Amino acid sequence: MRFGWIGVHQEGRPALAGLLDAGAPLVAAVTLKRELAAFRSGADDYRTLCERSGLPLYEVANINDETSLQLLRELALDVVFVIGWSQILKPATLQSARVGMIGAHASLLPHNRGSAPVNWALIKGEQMTGNSLMWLAEGVDAGDLIDQTAFCISPYDTCATLYDRVAESNRDMLLRVLPRLLAGERPGAAQRHTNEPVLPRRRPSDGLVDWSRDGVTTYNFVRALTRPYPGAFSWLDKKRWTIWQAALLPGPIAGTRPGEILGPVPCPDEAACGQVVACGDGAIVLLELQADDGEVLRGRRLSEQPWTGRVWTNE
Repeated sequence: MRFGWIGVHQEGRPALAGLLDAGAPLVAAVTLKRELAAFRSGADDYRTLCERSGLPLYEVANINDETSLQLLRELALDVVFVIGWSQILKPATLQSARVGMIGAHASLLPHNRGSAPVNWALIKGEQMTGNSLMWLAEGVDAGDLIDQTAFCISPYDTCATLYDRVAESNRDMLLRVLPRLLAGERPGAAQRHTNEPVLPRRRPSDGLVDWSRDGVTTYNFVRALTRPYPGAFSWLDKKRWTIWQAALLPGPIAGTRPGEILGPVPCPDEAACGQVVACGDGAIVLLELQADDGEVLRGRRLSEQPWTGRVWTNE
């Protein structure tokens, strides 16, 4: 058997390392060109891992172009693991592997098919998510399911902590299926059909905070888009700020305007210092901000800003 790897996101590193440690017959890895990967949230550099293992690493701009197709055909791969890759593979690319290509999608399919499932799960306030290992096929996340791992979403999770669990489950599920692949099996079961819409792509501009929404929704929005993603953002006195961390205050707050800064939160624990902002119902505490010019405010420095009574806006 000849296995290959296609990936660029951090969620794939533990899985690739696990396969290499297990002695899987990997003959090559393919990743995105460095100058392109620099613009992808959560991109990882696989060079060190591949060099340490003696695994050839190829960089491509588009996995579906003729150069990439020729490379895949020359490698004559049986199974290709496609983990953490944002480009949709076209039929000719999928057919370049003799047995097929295996991918992972960070949801419990068929729920949350489409783009950015972890971010959307947090934005929608879901309390359960997971990861699905599947054979890649034409159609969005529509291939036969090989394995699934479920995990709860706690009030303390962010997109980063959830992707850590996705990364671990990628490794665990691939190691579980590895012996069956080496035995010549092609395990999998068809997904059940649902009418659930496909999740749309998210762009950095979609991170604008709508302060008219309630505190819980706003808190979920911030933690869904924090690092390694571009972040939620808003404007104060014509200056754009990214909100990297926030906390949720319980209960309603009367007599306030959405986006109004209600005052500072001083605390001996630097990490708990911040500024309280009213939402449509309830409020959140801003804990870490970063301006477009690079200025970072957190801790005591953030709580000492004379912002009480000012209002966050859309521009």
